[in-house]
Amino acid sequence: MAMGSSLTIRCPYQHGLHALSGRFSSSRLQPQLCYIRASKEEAESSFASSKLTEKQEQLSNVKLAPPRTSEVTGNPRSTVTPNIAAYERLFSNVNEVNLQHEPGSLSSAILLIAGTTVGAGILAIPAVTQEAGFLASSFTCVVSWLYMVTTGLLIAEVNVNTMCELGSGGVSLVSMVMRTLGRGGVLAGCISYLFIHYALLVAYIARSSEILTSALGVPQWIAAAIFSAGFGGLCYFGSQRVVGVANGVLVAGIIGSFSVLVFAAAGDLDWSLLLKANFGAVPQSIPIIALSFVYQNVVPVVCTSLEGDLKQIRSAIVWGTSIPLIMFLIWDALILGSLTGVAHSEDPLLALRSTNGNIGPIIEVFSLLAIATSYIGFVLGLADFLADLLKLPSGRGNQPIPYLLSVFPPLVFSLLNPDIFFKALDFAGTYGVLILFGILPAAMAWSERYGKNCMPSPFKPIVPGGRVVLGIIIAGAGYVITSDIISAIFMRSSH
Repeated sequence: MAMGSSLTIRCPYQHGLHALSGRFSSSRLQPQLCYIRASKEEAESSFASSKLTEKQEQLSNVKLAPPRTSEVTGNPRSTVTPNIAAYERLFSNVNEVNLQHEPGSLSSAILLIAGTTVGAGILAIPAVTQEAGFLASSFTCVVSWLYMVTTGLLIAEVNVNTMCELGSGGVSLVSMVMRTLGRGGVLAGCISYLFIHYALLVAYIARSSEILTSALGVPQWIAAAIFSAGFGGLCYFGSQRVVGVANGVLVAGIIGSFSVLVFAAAGDLDWSLLLKANFGAVPQSIPIIALSFVYQNVVPVVCTSLEGDLKQIRSAIVWGTSIPLIMFLIWDALILGSLTGVAHSEDPLLALRSTNGNIGPIIEVFSLLAIATSYIGFVLGLADFLADLLKLPSGRGNQPIPYLLSVFPPLVFSLLNPDIFFKALDFAGTYGVLILFGILPAAMAWSERYGKNCMPSPFKPIVPGGRVVLGIIIAGAGYVITSDIISAIFMRSSH
């Protein structure tokens, strides 16, 4: 067997083959992608061929160990035999040049999710929660966080099961929806996915170009081009580790600037202003708050990076979104508690910058870093989606077309309408987020668990609660969307 060749261990399920694979050891087989290759010493030895042959024979005769009870499904539909191995990972990320195992780290996954979540949405939270007040908006933030964590875990569950069924990593939303909901679901998912990603990328570029124009004194189109080329180029040319390190530096900058901002503005905080609670104004703030917790577009990337390890994926999602939740609550308290005599129609951030010149530059730095981290996550997610949609090789450096389509159109639209920031966020939050990252994940999980088109999952559902939880997720998103449509109709008729 030649050096660099590989073996994939396939485990038969009732309805087909699930490609599980494993790293060979003398005692057991872990279902991870198995690369059997000779070391340098073995290659130079006259016994290399016999050693590799012996390993192949051992693999061909091995019996998979029973699964861990914590990961095995109790699905009554499942007729999967109990000889499917528990796993630490489904496959191995291997460098194509040196064939070395390059797994993604949990810390990088947490930072990617946190950085993607802390984006332009946080800049709009004080504006939409000002009327509701801090207490009511804090309750809304916590409920929205729980909702979005649940839908992200559902996407991870479907993604890992899809990787098992298709026998490959790097599964995007297109493949997941096609497997669970068919062509009709793919059409709805594609439209929602493209809508939200392009809308948010337009908003990110529009806001970042304003900040850079003010800081550098250059025309807005040059500032927008600098931002798009810089971070878009990082997504395309940078390796997984380079992008992870860059994103980690940006997140550290966010936390640092945020800490300085809290320290600088805490002295002017009026605690009595934080006791306001107007729950009647909560519904109008839900789309922006839900949008602020969007990270689900990078969940397939995280699942591939962590090699299908459900335990690490769960930890990455929970911890990666907990950091933004704490920041959102502090940010909202800081802004709403520092404003006196500000009209509800006025942007609180603009009012705060005008009344306190010391924290203006800090807010700009924090805003730019927050937008940059979200921009990276959204470009990576959209590029992988477009590569899958166009049947092009995924991965950085393979095909420039998905990255050009991810970077160039938002740049053009942001230049055509530079004041589109709040409007793009509101539309994306109401229709794009709640359909794509609310209704769709629950519908996919429902079809996978209780439908007849998918093979039974060999793993325990990552989200408990069964049909009740899935029904609440779908109903909640449907209620917000319907309420917004009815409100918009009445507002137009009144004018």
